[in-house]
Amino acid sequence: MDENHPKRRKDKYNPYTIGTTDDGRHWLTFSDGQGIRHHFEISNVVFDALNAFELGDLSYLNEVDRHYEQSELTEGSLYERAVHRPDTVEESAMRRMEYQQLHKAISELPETQRRRLCLYYFEGLTYEQIGELEGCTFQAVAKSIVAAEKRLKNILK
Repeated sequence: MDENHPKRRKDKYNPYTIGTTDDGRHWLTFSDGQGIRHHFEISNVVFDALNAFELGDLSYLNEVDRHYEQSELTEGSLYERAVHRPDTVEESAMRRMEYQQLHKAISELPETQRRRLCLYYFEGLTYEQIGELEGCTFQAVAKSIVAAEKRLKNILK
């Protein structure tokens, strides 16, 4: 076998072995369903195809060993991420109360701050877009939203 090739894995899932003799001929060895071992000489084209497949498979297995198996992504953690757990009654009640408090606090803001804050956070508009709608500058919108955020923090303390 060429010295350039990485070491090939031997396991129960690889049903064949390929190699090259000293004189450059290629061979294939495998066991059939009855356990009888067969040894064949194969052409360069067949060897190249099997070699490319085996080395690609080896490359993938090495990537799995290096990256996936060493990461924190275990089957359990992936399951936890994939499955959306329904909220408990307590969590739902707390979220509803927090939303009510937030809406009450927003309603206590001055009209201009409330309108700009809602356009920015709930409608997804940029400061520039809000400024164009209201006929004011970017800086005026930014200052208004920052002031509204500060006021909300004080109200929600």
